[in-house]
Amino acid sequence: MIPSRNEKKDRSQAGLLTIVINIGNTNIRFGLFHGDECEKSWIFNTKPYRTSDEMQMQFMMMYQTYAIEAGDVTQIIIGSVVPQLTYDITCAIQKIHGKKPVIVDRTTPSEVEPKSKQMGTDIYANLVAAHHLYPGKKKIIFDFGTALTASCINESGETIGVIIAPGIITSLNSLIHDTAQLPEIELIAPKSVLGLDTVSCMQSGMVFGYLGMVEGFIERINAEVKDDCFVIATGGVSHVYKPLTEKIHIADRLHTLKGLYYLGTK
Repeated sequence: MIPSRNEKKDRSQAGLLTIVINIGNTNIRFGLFHGDECEKSWIFNTKPYRTSDEMQMQFMMMYQTYAIEAGDVTQIIIGSVVPQLTYDITCAIQKIHGKKPVIVDRTTPSEVEPKSKQMGTDIYANLVAAHHLYPGKKKIIFDFGTALTASCINESGETIGVIIAPGIITSLNSLIHDTAQLPEIELIAPKSVLGLDTVSCMQSGMVFGYLGMVEGFIERINAEVKDDCFVIATGGVSHVYKPLTEKIHIADRLHTLKGLYYLGTK
């Protein structure tokens, strides 16, 4: 339900409104934060490339859809792993809001120690969100994005390490593109591990194959850190894998946005 003007006014007065933008290789995810809570979230595809003027029009259309007044937004926070898009999106945001967004990356100070000058902004944000939201335990964060990443952090905020593997959709697209007779499929779990038709066979490979990889990573990380880590899943297809295993404790598509929010405001 779209809020009325009075509801928007009351909401604006009750807490700060923040737009958080996560620029990824496949998608650009937006989050509207009211105080510390993400009220709304929406996604644009990163490709095809769009000019800053085109992006400005798209952003304004989504603002209209969600009844967001640009003047009510107190701050805009951007985290990016696509440098060439960062400038154009920053220009579009400045035209809409008349203010510069806060750009956060691995050099932005926080309670988390990244321990690597090569760490991507998204991985850093995932660690920051985990440290704030689930204190007092070691955490593993799986990000099911263009790449599948697993990052581990200890109780004090020290980064233990990261794993990077090919992403599920990336692998699936490569499989379809490089074979003559394999079709596009919906990424859902088939009824059985062993299939008798092409679609269910491919679904088993992509779902149960990657699930086995994730569970194997969890077991090996737990053995290496000598603890049972709390496991968080985020990213576009994390909801496919969470119901299939007890080794993932929580799935949160907004986890990275929350980390960017903490970096930009705290």
